[in-house]
Amino acid sequence: MVRRIGKVAVLGSGVMGSGIAAHLANIGIPTLLLDIVPKALTSSEEKKGLTLEDEVVRNRLAADAIQKLKKQKPAPLARKENADLIEPGNMEDDMKRLGEVDWIIEVVVENLEIKQKVFSKVDQFRKEGSIVSSNTSGISVEAMAEGRSEDFRKHFLGTHFFNPPRYLKLLEVIRTKDTSDEVFEYMRQFGEDILGKGVVEAKDTPNFIANRIGTYGLLVTVREMVERGYSIGEVDSVTGPALGRPKSATFRTLDVVGLDTFLHVAKNVYDEVEGAEKEVFDPPAFMREMAEKGWLGSKSGQGFFLKQKGEKGSEILELDYEKMEYVPRKKLKAPSVQKSKQAKSRSEKMKALVYADDRAGELVWNIMKPVLIYTAEKCTEVADSIYAIDNAMKWGFGWELGPFETWDAIGLEESVKRMEEEGDTVPSWVKEMLENGSTSFYKGYGEYYHNGEYIKADINPKVINIKAVKDDGNVIMKNAGASLVDIGDDVAVLEFTSPNNSIGLDVLQMIGKSVDEVEKNYKGLVINNQGKNFCVGANLMMILMEAQDFNFPEIDLVVRHFQNTMGKIRYSTRPVVSAPFQMTLGGGTEICLPSASIQASMETYMGLVEVGVGLIPGGGGNKELYLRQMERLPEGAQLDLQPIANQVFETIAMAKVATSAHEAEQYGFLRPQDGISINGDHLLHDAKAKVLHLVNQGYQPPKRKKIPVVGETGYATMLLGAKQMQLSGYISEHDMKIAEKLAFTIAGGRVAKGTEVDEQYLLDIEREAFLSLVGEPKTQERMSYMLTKGKPLRN
Repeated sequence: MVRRIGKVAVLGSGVMGSGIAAHLANIGIPTLLLDIVPKALTSSEEKKGLTLEDEVVRNRLAADAIQKLKKQKPAPLARKENADLIEPGNMEDDMKRLGEVDWIIEVVVENLEIKQKVFSKVDQFRKEGSIVSSNTSGISVEAMAEGRSEDFRKHFLGTHFFNPPRYLKLLEVIRTKDTSDEVFEYMRQFGEDILGKGVVEAKDTPNFIANRIGTYGLLVTVREMVERGYSIGEVDSVTGPALGRPKSATFRTLDVVGLDTFLHVAKNVYDEVEGAEKEVFDPPAFMREMAEKGWLGSKSGQGFFLKQKGEKGSEILELDYEKMEYVPRKKLKAPSVQKSKQAKSRSEKMKALVYADDRAGELVWNIMKPVLIYTAEKCTEVADSIYAIDNAMKWGFGWELGPFETWDAIGLEESVKRMEEEGDTVPSWVKEMLENGSTSFYKGYGEYYHNGEYIKADINPKVINIKAVKDDGNVIMKNAGASLVDIGDDVAVLEFTSPNNSIGLDVLQMIGKSVDEVEKNYKGLVINNQGKNFCVGANLMMILMEAQDFNFPEIDLVVRHFQNTMGKIRYSTRPVVSAPFQMTLGGGTEICLPSASIQASMETYMGLVEVGVGLIPGGGGNKELYLRQMERLPEGAQLDLQPIANQVFETIAMAKVATSAHEAEQYGFLRPQDGISINGDHLLHDAKAKVLHLVNQGYQPPKRKKIPVVGETGYATMLLGAKQMQLSGYISEHDMKIAEKLAFTIAGGRVAKGTEVDEQYLLDIEREAFLSLVGEPKTQERMSYMLTKGKPLRN
């Protein structure tokens, strides 16, 4: 059968249920969100004369959850309007509507008896063939399906999302003995291609994969901290980025998750296991005391950390868990910490800590060792492969390396030798692996150790790994800042490799050379990379140093080179498709705007943010955004230039940054015909497909043409609002100077309204404005502050 999920019902509108509904809405799937019927009226409902029988009251919990989605941070909705796809209801009046949907997701309280009652009702009202799943984080999926009809059991499985569903990539899929192969494979594919998730098959064991290992690791860390007298702040200072973990490290992560949630997850395992493992999953008394006091973390305003205002502004305090009071936050200081910071590779950073003979090294080794051994012991119990476990930890907990990849990074032979010298028992399969001459868990891209041999992972063909393609000898050309790589089908990708993927002369040079090469020998070009961010802008340090040396002719040449290079992208005879993701700021956005098309990741944060460092866009971004706003006019609509100029001025002057690809379209950075990839791992594949589609459609570059501008009168109109803000004290004198330069650039200078000018004229005005601002002392102060502090200065 050809299966399609066109509509979904989510049962339970709590944080997780509403978050899943928001994720479904973000990808365009209409969703019915149901919750229980309230047992009492609110004071507001009483004042309105409502009763418990009124529909608005009966649907209140789900309706309120939808409204909360619009206010939450980080935003569950890619744009607020997506909430219109979520319809509220309740689990008494609307269960009959389950016959309308193709997938029913249960997200009610973690109680087996309650879940079974819900599924009994679902079984009555669902249509035959509809998929039913539970988002349980640890209750047996097999047990939930007991007593249900044959068709229900055939179409039932676990689908464990991680919170928040929009941002965390992992989806653990758990089958029962009765789940049909067709349903399971469909949901695995649907999860990856449509939901944009990293899908891992987990076995029906307590807490599945990521929560089982992650919770164990967190509790081992707490135990080590208490036994050896480390502070909460000290632990967090070395268990974050230094180990390839998120900045939230250990205890800040627990504050975000919520201590109540964590203790519940730990209890899931505690109730099911025995012996030494059971002891680990028994949290220390101070954590239970925190829960009793309501110190649950971010949701309650305090947890392991407390943010409060002091004499010097806001400061973050850490909990002294012995005295149960908050004290100034500490960091662990040791030679190995500094050595780790100076190391270049992830492996070197980890080794600098793991094998250090100091207080930091002892902590890291004593928490990493048991986690690696435990993961190896539980490997076949919780999953089918080490590859699945590593992906689960990377996608669910934000680890840069999974446990087995970590073991490889610190040296498998060296670490196992030390473990055995210290009296630890290393799982026999790991020792046999070493005895057989296999000294690492991985060998090449996607090739991992499994049952005595190395096998290739079953990787979706939509995943193109640039590093693996380069390793196969497909580099066409490269320099210090970028590489041009052949990705097959006569399409090349230009990959930035400069620090932070910033744009310097080397990157600009490679863009120009790449366009020339592609025009001669390829069908088209994709601009993409697989770093942390697409591009955070131009090399600000280089510009500041030249400005401080009064080398303005050199800056002029660089900006002119940037503008000309963006022109090569715009007028290339072969289609250039930019594929941005994550931070795509300043010059990163300027690279995207002149492209023939953009294929953006859903999680793309675009913005022309140069005002934040006292500048305006210098690589043609003002002109390109203005042109894109003009293109948004409906066909046949009367051209009114002023609203267009005003919109562009406001977007750039306020340094607006889209918080999703959907919002980037609202701001005008993306056009309706540009694409959005839900799964970031498929972005390069989708961009390549877009290149080939444009080629098959007979792609022709745009024709050069004159651009109508608002001129002097439009310039004055744009400045009115800025002047009022200055008079009201909202912007400084220097902000006003930047606004004047920006408005003059967008207006097209001192010409009459409606005058048609050529592109080079607008670029020259832009460049002159950029150069005049870069020479301003206050702008240089802003640039220096951004480079040293990482945030804008208002002076």
